[in-house]
Amino acid sequence: MTASNASSATYTADVQTVAATLLAHTGPLVLLAHENPDGDALGSVLGLARALRALGREVHAPMAVPRYLRFMPAPGELDDALAAFPVGSMAVVLDVDNNDPSRVAGAPLADFAGDVVNIDHHGTNRRRFTAGIVDPSRPATAMIVADVIDEMGVTWSEAIATPLMLGLNTDTGSFRFSSVTPETFECAGRLLAHGARLAWLNDELGQHPQTYYALLREVLSTLEFLHGGRVVLARVDSAMLERTAATWEDVESYVSMLRAAEGARLAVMVKDFGPQVKLSMRSRSGVSAQNVAVAMGGGGHVPAAGATVSEPYEVMRPRLDEAIRAELERADAGAETSASA
Repeated sequence: MTASNASSATYTADVQTVAATLLAHTGPLVLLAHENPDGDALGSVLGLARALRALGREVHAPMAVPRYLRFMPAPGELDDALAAFPVGSMAVVLDVDNNDPSRVAGAPLADFAGDVVNIDHHGTNRRRFTAGIVDPSRPATAMIVADVIDEMGVTWSEAIATPLMLGLNTDTGSFRFSSVTPETFECAGRLLAHGARLAWLNDELGQHPQTYYALLREVLSTLEFLHGGRVVLARVDSAMLERTAATWEDVESYVSMLRAAEGARLAVMVKDFGPQVKLSMRSRSGVSAQNVAVAMGGGGHVPAAGATVSEPYEVMRPRLDEAIRAELERADAGAETSASA
């Protein structure tokens, strides 16, 4: 058996185990994702929640949805944060390393002693769960969830397929990222065949409130082009939000816009909360946003990663600059080696 076939067999076995584990559990299922959920987190939770409810399961899905994604869930479909897990429940953690309870939102996972299922596509996942699927080759967790739903024998509907398409669409940058594979398009085709509303999703995702543009004007005034334009960095703080009546949610898509700068190999959006800083990063052309994020105590994917640093911006900035410099040197060395091979 080749390494590729072995990997495929392992993935298939994991999908079967997770599906069987979900089907065998007769108590409440609590579906959780990471803090500040993106399209993949929301789409994976909604798609699986709707599939499990179609099977008659009791599902709790606590999530605070950002404004730009509120078009997706139906009223009352998601729950407020849980103070405790219902008796006899199982935790199903989607799109986040379940071994890091501090990143899981919606319920106190750190205090949970029951079974945990984890479905994820982050390479930094430490695989600590009762049953789970972790496959970094899938560009979106929604792809894995789609396979689990197939394995459970759920009857597909537009309502299940559309949120999974949301996850697939957003985590691939509308199918523009290098993480897209032939299997990605195969999954997208399956979801379209099941009624997923891709055009509607793109139309909804393309709309922004007026505050988005007012804040953008201020953010662009902080723009820095570093390392000969290979790195583009911008910062936003609470004072900017107050002046423009914007919210932190308005900031979420800025980093992808920065990545579009000609010649940029790494885009960094700095959310300056004062005593704490959050970094959102996107990369291309052999540069790893993941490496920079890990150096700053965070994680994620090679093209998209982030970190939370419990230091003021002025204190952490030199460390960020050093992490960026080290990653550019690594990427340059790798390119030289490839060119000489």
